[in-house]
Amino acid sequence: MPTTDEVVRDLDLTGRTALVTGVSAGLGVETARALTSVGARVLGAARDLGKAKAALDGLDVELVELDLADLASVRACAETVLELAPSLNVLVNNAGVMAPPLLRTAQGFELQLGTNHLGHFLLTRLLEPALVAGAPARVVNVSSRGHLRAGLDLDDPHWHTRPYDKWKAYGQSKTANVLFTVELERRWGPAGVHAYALHPGVIMTELSRHLTEADLAALSSGARPGGGQLTLVDVPTGAATQVWAATTPELEGRGGLYLEDCAIAGPTPGDGSAGYAPWAVDPEVARRLWEWSEREVGLV
Repeated sequence: MPTTDEVVRDLDLTGRTALVTGVSAGLGVETARALTSVGARVLGAARDLGKAKAALDGLDVELVELDLADLASVRACAETVLELAPSLNVLVNNAGVMAPPLLRTAQGFELQLGTNHLGHFLLTRLLEPALVAGAPARVVNVSSRGHLRAGLDLDDPHWHTRPYDKWKAYGQSKTANVLFTVELERRWGPAGVHAYALHPGVIMTELSRHLTEADLAALSSGARPGGGQLTLVDVPTGAATQVWAATTPELEGRGGLYLEDCAIAGPTPGDGSAGYAPWAVDPEVARRLWEWSEREVGLV
């Protein structure tokens, strides 16, 4: 598995503009660093701009405030980005939350689905003019192997009637990332805007801040909640696949793909070790999710 520097080693992104969400820690910071290192103009979105500025440590990244758990903040962020970058070549939807207790966004969405999917869905939709203007452009949705834990339940997506299960809720939100990718490619691919979902490496970043001692003990022993094994990697290795998705010439003109280890992944073998679940790439479910998401965020 390569590092981000190895992924971009022979590239020159001068003249390309990217927006990366979640640049206050972990994979977002590393993604922004890698892209700027080869000449890209990078806008970085974060909820806490002071924290993001400190984390970026002098990198030439233009910061924009974004709280994905509040659609008003998402709309304000998109408006600012469209002013700063009317033409956008890359959008990396990187920010996310994992396995919190049952919490809700400003609009009352379950926090994981609201942040990981609906916030990014609205941001991406509002940035469509810039992405089309920047075509060939790429939308990179950071999903997770955790999507293998659960499909999408549109009967009770926000856990109002079901007993809340933080890992299934996480899995649902990560499945939504893949389904969003499938439908985005169908709708926007012909305009030259291609979409990718991916599993990054497993890293102990701030994404794990909601985990209990029991969760952390299981992770450190190599066990994934629900079965399977985890192999921990460092941040430059963990961020490599999303940087690869955003930059590699190998994906030019292609999209609607699920990626792992800087490569196109296939269907899961069923043991939780790799690949995508069948429920995450169902085109009819992807269409239904898009239409439901439009209603949830007020686009229709």
